[in-house]
Amino acid sequence: MLDFSSLLLAAALSGTCLSVTMFVIWFTAPRARFVLTVACGILVLVAHVIVFWRYTREPSPLLCQAALALLSLGFLALSLSAMQYLGMRNYSRAVLPAMLAMAVCAGVTYLGFDGVGFILTYTTVTVLLASIGVMFWIKGGQDRGILLVVSALSGVCGVSFGLCGAVLLVKGQWVLGVAPDNWAERLNSVVAVACMTALGALTLSLHHLQAQIELKAETLTDPLTGLMNRRALNSLYGERVFGPFMSIAMFDLDHFKRTNDVYGHPVGDRVLCRFAAIIKKYDRVGVDAFRLGGEEFALVMSRMPQDKAHDLASKIGVAFGTEVVPTPRGPLRSSVSGGIGFGKEDGSSLEDVLAEADKALYAAKHAGRNRVLVLNQVSKADGPALRSA
Repeated sequence: MLDFSSLLLAAALSGTCLSVTMFVIWFTAPRARFVLTVACGILVLVAHVIVFWRYTREPSPLLCQAALALLSLGFLALSLSAMQYLGMRNYSRAVLPAMLAMAVCAGVTYLGFDGVGFILTYTTVTVLLASIGVMFWIKGGQDRGILLVVSALSGVCGVSFGLCGAVLLVKGQWVLGVAPDNWAERLNSVVAVACMTALGALTLSLHHLQAQIELKAETLTDPLTGLMNRRALNSLYGERVFGPFMSIAMFDLDHFKRTNDVYGHPVGDRVLCRFAAIIKKYDRVGVDAFRLGGEEFALVMSRMPQDKAHDLASKIGVAFGTEVVPTPRGPLRSSVSGGIGFGKEDGSSLEDVLAEADKALYAAKHAGRNRVLVLNQVSKADGPALRSA
């Protein structure tokens, strides 16, 4: 059976391997900052284990303070990595209380109450682990299954540290002079090694899942404008049935080829981005904007009557007509034409509604551009030019 020192060395070895693995992953994917924070946190915990192992052999106040400080810092780093992964930026809510607890712990340990220092540190670590568990429990998304497992492991590990502090508290061991050695400490060593190993593996899974999500987002996003692309349109609405309160407005920037030829492609890109910025302002629940390619855009509108859909598309056209893009050849004002296709009572496919919107767009171009049109039942275009011209 392993003795206490062997358990500590096993924890140090396991933590070192995990840390090295995390650093390698981060070097291959620098944007995964939470992986770097995990690696640093585990490395600090490895340093704690080594210092604590040394303290068990040669007790001294300095080694005691260093071991306790490293333990709190390591789990603080893991807590911050959880906040990074979940997109939480209020780091001070974790850092300030932890640093305050570390300062109090250093003070009481310096005064000779090392048992109190251990109790305070174990309490701090328990709170940090509990906060990790709560954050992952509440913030679950596409990776909720993995996050719930992380939450459970954090809770188990936190309980093991809480037991260590509880044993010292119940026994009233305010002054130790040596490293605590009891059943809770031994249990904690085993649980900590197991949980840290499992958490390391889950961190790999979270990184892999996050990479997949980012890759999918990139394939569904137009890199110039930041809008969703045609692939995203097919992915979101390819299997949808379009009823009478669903519609698609197709937009085409007027004389865009001339803009590129006269002003240059960089100016053309700026014009595209200006229109994208305007259409994004109307992007809300039930309204999704897409760049289909070139100077073509689409707006899918759900749960919206036909007159409201036409008004919304017209507002976008009017707003774009007021935009002025400065160029070396002078200010540039552009316009846009649009056509709207509507779903039917008995349901329409994405292709059907796009085809109707495309016909209406062609009619708007043929009618003089700078307008948003709808084809009526006899296939005639109706609608005046936009007032922004």
